This record gives sequence, structure tokens and C-alpha cells, in this order.
Amino acid sequence: MTRRLAATTTRDDESRLLPSRQINLFKGWPNPGLLPPQELNKASEDILTDPRNKDVLFYGPDEGYKPLREEIARWLTDFYRPSKPIPTERICITGGASQNLACILQTFTDPLYTRNIWMVAPTYFLACRIFNDAGFDGRLRAVPEDDEGIDLSYLERSLHQSDMLAEAMTNTHPRLKAPKPWRKIYKHIIYAVPTFSNPSGRIMSLRHRQGLVRLARKYDALIVTDDVYDMLQWPSDPGAKPSPMDTALLPRIVDIDRELDGGPLDLFGNAVSNGSFSKIVAPGCRTGWAESSEKLTYGVSQTGSSRSGGAPSHLVASFIYKMLSTGTLQNHIFRELQPAYARRFHTMMTAVRRHLFPLGVTMPQVDNDVAGGYFIWLILPRPLDSSRVSQLALAYENLVICAGEKCKVEGDEQNEGNRFQTHLRLCYAWEDVDVLEEALIRLQRVIRREMTRSNGVAA
Repeated sequence: MTRRLAATTTRDDESRLLPSRQINLFKGWPNPGLLPPQELNKASEDILTDPRNKDVLFYGPDEGYKPLREEIARWLTDFYRPSKPIPTERICITGGASQNLACILQTFTDPLYTRNIWMVAPTYFLACRIFNDAGFDGRLRAVPEDDEGIDLSYLERSLHQSDMLAEAMTNTHPRLKAPKPWRKIYKHIIYAVPTFSNPSGRIMSLRHRQGLVRLARKYDALIVTDDVYDMLQWPSDPGAKPSPMDTALLPRIVDIDRELDGGPLDLFGNAVSNGSFSKIVAPGCRTGWAESSEKLTYGVSQTGSSRSGGAPSHLVASFIYKMLSTGTLQNHIFRELQPAYARRFHTMMTAVRRHLFPLGVTMPQVDNDVAGGYFIWLILPRPLDSSRVSQLALAYENLVICAGEKCKVEGDEQNEGNRFQTHLRLCYAWEDVDVLEEALIRLQRVIRREMTRSNGVAA
């Protein structure tokens, strides 16, 4: 590839050339060329030209547009293959995963009674502010990953210690929120991205998913999972014959909670799945869904903002219903998105092996037959610091990358398992595939420069 260069200023008495084309491996957005505007336009036209659909221009029911809820239930049943079909009553429509996380916290937590937020670390860092806005500043706790996705022993010890501390401080269990028939206040919240985690790309094992549900039941915790990458999957072997992967790799935690050991301990259960169309249709749709027990799902729909304005995204929900009911969305996922993102993933992995592994860069992920999601997670050789590397990458190579420190759980600085100074998160989704190797070549130059500097040799 021909690199277009432009002269810039001098730093450290060294003339340098800055690549004129910025490459962004930080932005965790879908590639613009993979959005389906024509399909959305056709769906919207079908809905809005049919006079029977005038209701979509008004306030929607609390639980959301029922035809979409019905289609989502069928679609998820086909993909996840639970032992029993998913009822429509387990689904409500949301404004997307982030908005719905805030609604879950409004309804099912109390800043006085709920003790901690437990976040698998490294974590999706933008979730931290949502938890803090709900009153949990200083009570976010990092739970390390292990080879199976979450360190359950660490989590159980920490849950036990948290409960013992709370009991020692008070036995009155004060609450700010008055009881309501549609909600339950949980003692703990556990947040995870079990499949193709952001940022590590890990897949939580079935054994650990089951163990996590049992812990949640034991300690009165609600597991909130962002299940937003599950359908973006492909063979990890680049030589594998391409074919649509239309069945889930593993059951979701919400499926496990529905069936494990005879089912939930009460009508609310201990897990809720946060789904979103942002990664598989378009972020601007601002539409998602929640799935849990019928009782908990109804509680989500009774959050004050939904009761006031009706379910979020009522109009766009009708467009997505049309895409699902005609098979347009399924075709877009399995025949457009999966092969396109698979190509980006394999291009980046080949470039990582070629340009970074020889420098001592490693990947902590465990090998799986299936890859997916948006991200890869790298470890730099010591004593390199990822924050400095990311700064130099922008300054010297016009390359935007995410330092691992951004992916820590905010406010839990004393936790050794919450430090990622040598880690980098790279996203292969946003940029076009033909610039990904160039991005890794630029990163290679930065790492070499830093390795030379750290060894005390003038760069």
C-alpha cells in the first residue's frame, strides 16, 4: 500500500513525517459501509404507507411494540435454541443497551440497600458512569477474568466479605425507595459481557455461566449481561469454509437462569439480558430489548420514563419488526455482517502475528473454534506503558488506539486485578479492511521506538 505522507513539526530534535490519513482503532462503532439504509428505508415505507399502522406514530405500550416483541421471541428462540420457546412476555423493548442499563438500575437497585456493582475487568468503561449516576460512586468493584471468563472464586470471596461488612455496619437495611409490586431491590449487581467481551474478546465458559447464576442466587444478585455481539461470530480458522453461523455458541446466562436447578428461586429471577440493534442494524436506531423473567421484564417496562412516554423507540421498533418478519435482518447479519467482520478480524490477526508478536506482544485470549465481536486485547512487553504508546501512536503515526487503563473499573484503583497499564484494545470494526495492516505497521514502529528508548538507547 502506498503511504501518503505530510511534513509536520519537530519533536525531541528529530524531524518526522506524520501519515496524512488517520486510522482509528479506538472507535467501537459499526463500519459505515455495513449499515443497511436501503433495507431500513424499505421497512419504513412498508410501515408508514399502510394506514393500519398509524398507531406507531403515537405513544407505545409500556412493554413496547408487540409485533416486534413477538418477532424477537421467535428470532431468539431460533438462534439460542433453548429447551422451551421464549414467550413474548419475557421481552420488552428498550432504547438500547446503555439506556436500558440505566432503567434496570432505577427499578432494581437502591443506593442505600444495594451494596456493590461487580464488573468483570477489563470492562466496557462507559458503563461505569451509568452505575455512578445511579448512586454507586466508590462502590464499583472489579472482578478479574480467568481462562473461562470470570474468576468465580474471587467473586464469591468478595461477595461474602461485602455482606459481612454490611451486616457489621448495620442490621437495619435502610432503603430510599418504597416497595413497589413490579420491582425487587437486589443486594448486588453483577455486570458482564459473556460472549466476545468488550474489550478482551473472551467467551465465558458454560461451566462459569452456570456457576455465576448459582452465586447470584446465593447472594441475592442480579446479573446484567450485555449480549450485543453474540450474532457477530465466525470460525477462528481463516481457512474454514465460510457459511452463515445462525446458532449461538452457548446459552445466555438468562437462559441458564430460566432452567438451571429447576429454575429461578422467585418470580424475578437473577439475570437479565440486555440486547441491542446498534451493532446489527444501526446505532442511530436507538432500539434494543431486554429479556428476563416475565416479572422482571414487566418491572423494566414500568420504569418512570417508560410509563410517562411509553416504550422507547416506538416508531423505529416497527421498522425493525418489518425487517425481522421478512427475514431481511437475519440475512443482513448472517450473509453481510458475519463475513465482512470475519475478514477484518482475520486481516488484523494476521497483521498482529506478522508485525507485533516478533516484538514480544502477546494475546491473553484462550483459543476457541469461534471468534467474534469487535475487539482484540493485546499485552505489550514490559516495561512499555500502553497510555504512553497510545499517545505516541497519535502524535507520530496518526493512529488512534485505546490504552488498557481506560478499560479498568472506575474507583477500584487498589485492586491489583484492575490494572491494565500494559494492555491495548484494538477495534477492527470501524475502519475499512484495507487499512488494518497499515495500522499495525504504524503501531509496530511506535512499539519499536519505545523498546529502544526503554533500553536506554537514543531513538
